[in-house]
Amino acid sequence: MKDLKRRTIRGGFAKICSQGANFLLRMGSLMILARLLDPKDFGLVGMVTAVLGAFNVFRDFGLSAAAVQRTTVTEEQSSTLFWINLLVGAILGLLALAMAPFVVAFYHEQRLFGVTTVLATAFFFNAAGVQHTALLERQMRFTTLSVIDFVSLLAGTSIAIAMATHGFGYWALVATTTVTPLVCTVGLWLTTAWVPGRPHKQVGVRSMMRFGGTLTLNGLVMYIASNFEKILLGRFWGVDALGLYGRAYQLINIPTENLNSAAGGVAFAALSRLQGEPARLKSYFLKGYSLVLSLTVPITFTCALFADDMILVFLGPKWKSAAVVFRLLAPTTLAFAIVNPLGWLLSSLGLVERGLKIALVLGPVMIAGYLIGLPYGPKGVACAYSAVMMLSVIPLVAWATRGTMISLRDILLVASRPLLSGIVGAGLAFGLQLLYGSLLTPLPRLVLGVAVVLSAYLGMLLYVMGQKPFYMDLLREFGGRSSVEEGLLAST
Repeated sequence: MKDLKRRTIRGGFAKICSQGANFLLRMGSLMILARLLDPKDFGLVGMVTAVLGAFNVFRDFGLSAAAVQRTTVTEEQSSTLFWINLLVGAILGLLALAMAPFVVAFYHEQRLFGVTTVLATAFFFNAAGVQHTALLERQMRFTTLSVIDFVSLLAGTSIAIAMATHGFGYWALVATTTVTPLVCTVGLWLTTAWVPGRPHKQVGVRSMMRFGGTLTLNGLVMYIASNFEKILLGRFWGVDALGLYGRAYQLINIPTENLNSAAGGVAFAALSRLQGEPARLKSYFLKGYSLVLSLTVPITFTCALFADDMILVFLGPKWKSAAVVFRLLAPTTLAFAIVNPLGWLLSSLGLVERGLKIALVLGPVMIAGYLIGLPYGPKGVACAYSAVMMLSVIPLVAWATRGTMISLRDILLVASRPLLSGIVGAGLAFGLQLLYGSLLTPLPRLVLGVAVVLSAYLGMLLYVMGQKPFYMDLLREFGGRSSVEEGLLAST
């Protein structure tokens, strides 16, 4: 608590650097695997992950978040939570094995039996490292976590590329999904050197399980809502349609997933330490929220403007038809960037039941949108998905912030600066693209377009919108030369 601000900023910086490295690694592997494998290979694995992915929501039963959110956690509580997590992981793995025949029957694809069986092992690997992750997060050791995440992803990616090169096809994708969590868990055990003791009764974990259970149910609802379109496309349009949609979906989400992962873990840990200080919590939240939006907005506009070039450069010519889906999905990145950080606020304040109610309303609305777009294939589903999310933003923000120290006006004010800057940058890039676009090949056209968007965006955000002092203060704080914190709070 004494040095929370500096540790938060440094932890956030470490996570952002790590996620930047992860982004490059994931993009590089996607570019390579997209050229080594066919859409049907991605479609086959996508069919299974769309179904079993729902089990991932239960892999820690929200107990890692419960351990981080609590002010104090005893050794007995941590050990008990570990064994609960391990039991949940084993049950999920067995359920996944039992699901294999049903997955085969649903999709009418015999090869899915082996894929489902192997992917089931990942649940146990993940469960064994949940409380070790929570321990590092409570200690704000995000640099250590970042290194472990990168090394595990590098190991899984290397094996996938090697297998794809030697003709293993879709098994290369299966391998990376199982190897990555295994290496990550081994790294967590070696780093923390914490060996859990035996489980205990009546050590105060019931309230933590209630908190974690509510978070888990929330995650399950949103997972089903966010992935049900893939099940529909796989069932009614086949592996090729799902492969194209899935790669476009993955490519559009890699940057924002990495960003939200980097910011979310640090923000939740920091905000949970500030539950009794509303003024500081509001300041921390709005600054973190502003940072996430500022990084997401140029990504959204870039994806929408240069979809064709990005698909050709990152995936290759055989994926050209995915460009329309990619462009139509771009607005979802902005919608989730506005809405998702509110989960940090609700969880840190213990308002997880409100988050669940929001999910129970939003989920059915999203599924209804998919069903409307389904007759038109991947393009129709992508269009409906984006439309539903953009129309839901304002109501969701108003509902989430009601009765908290954050108001709808605060969110709109913070969001307006990067949004206006993004519109200016995108407009300038679009105009210039009309002039020079036909004269360049995809890669230089993409590089030049991104440079124009970012230059105009940063100029607007830092100087016209007056955000330069905010970012300069972050840099000073990272270097240990920040001004007095009370003065910063007063200026927020």
